[in-house]
Amino acid sequence: MSLDATPADLDLPQRYSPADLEHCKEAIRHGSLSFHAASRLLPTKVRDPALALYAFCRLADDAVDDHKEKPAAVLDLKDRLDLAYRGTPRNACADRAFAAMIEAHDMPRTLPEALIEGFAWDAMERQYDTLSDVRAYSARVAAAVGAMMTVLMGVRDADALARACDLGVAMQLTNICRDVGEDAAEGRLYLPRAMMAEEGLDPEAFLANPTTSEALTTVTRRLLAEARRLYDRSEAGVAALPLGSRPGIFAARHIYAGIGTEVARANYDNINRRAHTSKTQKLGWLSLAVLRSGVTMVMPRSAVLHATPLPETAFLVEAGARSADRSAWGEGRSGSLLGLFAQLEARDRAMRGLEPAGSRSS
Repeated sequence: MSLDATPADLDLPQRYSPADLEHCKEAIRHGSLSFHAASRLLPTKVRDPALALYAFCRLADDAVDDHKEKPAAVLDLKDRLDLAYRGTPRNACADRAFAAMIEAHDMPRTLPEALIEGFAWDAMERQYDTLSDVRAYSARVAAAVGAMMTVLMGVRDADALARACDLGVAMQLTNICRDVGEDAAEGRLYLPRAMMAEEGLDPEAFLANPTTSEALTTVTRRLLAEARRLYDRSEAGVAALPLGSRPGIFAARHIYAGIGTEVARANYDNINRRAHTSKTQKLGWLSLAVLRSGVTMVMPRSAVLHATPLPETAFLVEAGARSADRSAWGEGRSGSLLGLFAQLEARDRAMRGLEPAGSRSS
């Protein structure tokens, strides 16, 4: 398939219920202002399935965040994804629209599986020691969405997918830096623990009493620097996307990077305040995205397009380049997902008092 193929060239059937799409649109309008703003620049044939995708992701995120029994919430998401890939989605707007998106775009199952795997890591209270660990988490909860968006645009080129994954990881690193205080209040820590230790910051002491410090500022600055590197690298992939989709992706890149800039402007205080961008700023970035998309029409493609994928996102790139895999959970990934979900089931049963934690082998 040509990198320049447009969604219209794909002649995809109309499978989306208008009522389901309207529900998805409202979910995004209230749940993700940044994506809602960027999505306005996408062509309709990309925006509609993108709304279905993000609504399901938003539903999944909220289901885990708002649920006290997180293992049960993740296991329920696993079942919902299973039903969607069988073509028999749960009778809910987001599920029906997501199933239609899978069918219309031949979505590789590994990509949404990775997203739910990231939620499973949260439910298992996984710790992230190194920058690579944090990037691996970001690959699942964010880069997987970037890879799915690329597939929605009709692009399965490995280089374009790799740059989309760079953008997803950069966005998640930005979110992590913005939400340090909120996450700590919930007992969650996504900053690399080894990096904290290098700066003299004890992770457990920080969680017990999250406060601003020079050490925390340095860790935040280092993580935002990694995000900026990946934002810059991701731009090479925009020229490999259909022309009509480029403004929306440039907009997402600038809006999320702008959140990192606001963290820096607040002297890296991510404990006492949550950085946000204004409506005026978003409008400015939307205009910039349109201008930059025009520039990509005349500029030669950057050699950065062909940079090797991050090791943590390579499995997403490989999966995105293939047709949909509708096999059972864990097949093709050495059963690692099956083991993870077995552990989740054991934890869920233990939380409900059905059996001791660890009594079931994984």
